[in-house]
Amino acid sequence: MTQPSAPPRILDPHAIPVVGIDDHLPPVHAERLQPEALRRRFAEPRVWTPEHPGDGQRFDARGAPTAASVLVPLVMRGDGLHVLLTQRTAHLRDHAGQISFPGGRAEDEDVDAVATALRETEEEVGLDRRHIEIIGTLPVYTTVTSYVVTPVVALVDPDFTLTVDPFEVAEAFEVPLGFLMTPAHHRRHSVELGGVQRQFLSMPWQGLDAARPPYFIWGATAAMLRNLYRFLAHE
Repeated sequence: MTQPSAPPRILDPHAIPVVGIDDHLPPVHAERLQPEALRRRFAEPRVWTPEHPGDGQRFDARGAPTAASVLVPLVMRGDGLHVLLTQRTAHLRDHAGQISFPGGRAEDEDVDAVATALRETEEEVGLDRRHIEIIGTLPVYTTVTSYVVTPVVALVDPDFTLTVDPFEVAEAFEVPLGFLMTPAHHRRHSVELGGVQRQFLSMPWQGLDAARPPYFIWGATAAMLRNLYRFLAHE
């Protein structure tokens, strides 16, 4: 079967028009963002459908989809949970310069998706698994670059020191979970590229340094965070 040709990549997502902001949706209540509440929520055997199962049609021509996992690390800080994210280096083949969860493709030695997420997190940012408590997974997310990604959600003891891999990671930083679970901060973008309509979410985060540009969280990372929002907001 002939693979579909790839449309132009979105090289500057900042320039794609914002067509909507989801401030009509309520934020996840703070009580639901506490560690024990999250443990209970992931322990519940509820059936639900993610809002964003993937980027849409795959345009990658590299063959069969590749299994991958990311860790969604929820760091237990004194002011609440924070999400640990990374900014990828600019020279990487896939998703260069983008903000991502730590993670990557599955290897033969990985027994499951959790093993992949833990190994990749150790390799990318040096977060030792002894600090990590896995509490559950979200449905897989399929990217246009043919990765079938399992998000593995974990609580992280804050008593850690990171050692980032400078080849893959330009920076590691944290964003308050409450900010990301507030849809008023979720922006919708839409553009037609190569005859294909592309849509994505963004969640810009200014961070603590007002002198630097905001961290532009978008694409697959923003979509998986939006799926987490739907999971936690669902009654």
